[in-house]
Amino acid sequence: MTKPYKTVVVDDHPIITEGLQLLFSESDEVSIIKSFKTGEALLAYENLSKTDIILLDIFLPDINGIDLCLKIKKSYPKIIILAMSSQSERSIILQMIKNGAQGYLLKSASPEEFKTCISKAITGEIAFSKEAEKIIEKTSVYDLKAIPRLTQREKEILNLLAEGKSTQEISDTLFLSYLTVQTHRRNLLNKCEVRNVVELLNFAQKNGL
Repeated sequence: MTKPYKTVVVDDHPIITEGLQLLFSESDEVSIIKSFKTGEALLAYENLSKTDIILLDIFLPDINGIDLCLKIKKSYPKIIILAMSSQSERSIILQMIKNGAQGYLLKSASPEEFKTCISKAITGEIAFSKEAEKIIEKTSVYDLKAIPRLTQREKEILNLLAEGKSTQEISDTLFLSYLTVQTHRRNLLNKCEVRNVVELLNFAQKNGL
């Protein structure tokens, strides 16, 4: 990588994109060359492989930023990805880092924090805005678990469990056998590494499932 570092912003809020472009408009270190509102638009970008840094929003209209980060890092491991979000859940911050992000900034961070974090990430450090750093210091057992991938059917059953429906009621609603619903429930518990439905629903809510 050579200066200025070719940087792409992925965020569907114009005020964020325009603010970052203004912030780095006179920077010798960072040059924002492109911005996208969706993950699909980023993946379709013909010069993605030549990009040095991606400032990536967690919640995009079409794709989860956590999954998008992992996908990009698998194809382009040298790209520096810094997550941006108003979401301050510890588990999400840790999952982004596990998926290859070099840092996590809350959107409430100051302009100087953005500059400092990008500079740190360029040198190979894992960089956090001040508030994000405070959050990850308070880890819990749930934070250390990866966010599992659920099938469409598992998501349907999880939603019905959240509504307080029993296995028989779910069976009747989805036109599935009682045994099939039981199997899906057991799979959900295993995937989320929890012991019962109460813990499952707590885990699901905490991780946006």
